[in-house]
Amino acid sequence: MTEATLYGRHRSVMPDWMSLYYQDPLELVSGKGRHVVGGDGRTYLDFFGGLLATMVGHDIPEITEAIRAQAGRIMHSSTLYLIRAQVELAEKIAARAPIDDPRVFFVNSGSEAVETAFLLTSCAKSSNQVIALRGSYHGRSFGTVAATGIRGWSATSLSPLQVTYAHSGYKYRSPFGHLDDDAYTAACADELRTMIETSTSGNVACFIAEPVQGAGGFATPPDGFFLAMQEVLREYEIPFVSDEVQSGWGRTGRSWFGIEHYGVRPQAITFAKGLANGMSIGGVVAEESLMNSLTANSISTAGGNPMAMAAGNAVLDYIEDHDLQSNADRVGALLSDGLRAIADRCPLVGEVRGVGLMIGVELVLPGSKAPAASATTAVLEEARAAGLLIGRGGLHGNVLRVTPPMTVTAEEATEALTVLESVLMKVSAAARA
Repeated sequence: MTEATLYGRHRSVMPDWMSLYYQDPLELVSGKGRHVVGGDGRTYLDFFGGLLATMVGHDIPEITEAIRAQAGRIMHSSTLYLIRAQVELAEKIAARAPIDDPRVFFVNSGSEAVETAFLLTSCAKSSNQVIALRGSYHGRSFGTVAATGIRGWSATSLSPLQVTYAHSGYKYRSPFGHLDDDAYTAACADELRTMIETSTSGNVACFIAEPVQGAGGFATPPDGFFLAMQEVLREYEIPFVSDEVQSGWGRTGRSWFGIEHYGVRPQAITFAKGLANGMSIGGVVAEESLMNSLTANSISTAGGNPMAMAAGNAVLDYIEDHDLQSNADRVGALLSDGLRAIADRCPLVGEVRGVGLMIGVELVLPGSKAPAASATTAVLEEARAAGLLIGRGGLHGNVLRVTPPMTVTAEEATEALTVLESVLMKVSAAARA
């Protein structure tokens, strides 16, 4: 069956709003390491990692074998029974999370993890008011869409939450962008205090933030940003929820969780994606008093299932055993430095930002800050033609997302930089023509 035939079948049964990359959509049929084979028979260097979920690469023997072994014993039981692998994984997460007296609850996705955090905090505070950040993305479910600060991902104004959007760490398009980092941080913290005083009742369920905004285009705040925000939150006893669905498990090259770099100990952390290297998983690790604030029964039929738990345990062990956090830092720096060198020569690139293996390249019309969304689409197409898969994001859809698995090598990073330089220069020349 050709990909064109498969695409036709896809369109006849899938929703119109379920978007696909590329003019001729691509099926991935197999993978090994950082390479995947498409339905077109071509091999690609994968620098998107299944939307950051393929954390340590494709067909990693230790992870595949852990899943296979568990499948041979039992695949499902529900959380009404003791699950040994669930307890083991919760212990590992609790030991690594910057949370006081942590408790862990597993679900099936990032959206469900954030919904759980909203449930916990709204019950604990008897409030449905939430403060989120502009440019944020927290999921595709009813409550999480309400807290998503990107128009292109927010389908409805109807919501169980009352959301106030505070300023984020995205300086490039900020009205405070001309300030140095300390002054920028102070302005954002002052704005947060003003918004609490004028746009809320004062009894706020939580403040939720991604340490590095994912779909927002990998906006990376100044180092003092979140600590200053937390100081304001403490004045009003507002819990801090760190959304680590994309930034968790060492991908930033700094720590197990992205928020640790900022010196913040949140009250809850949401996680998902890369923890099981692509298998469905999600969860919340929260302070004991917050986690136990629910006054009704709650279980998860498939959250904490033995298959996902086996994968999660194997992934964390693999990351630690192979020191992949250091690799993310080292190779991420190589990629960032290389992309900034390209930006110096390419007027299409407005900014390169990010940390570790979460790198964003914002494209603009040469000589301006006007978003170059069509050029971004062209770069994705040209990169695929050259054998490289990357992603896109940003408020205006004009940010390239470069997110290889944490096992990526320096040689593969150099190969990707060669492709990206060629493609960016080609598309830049076309944009100026």
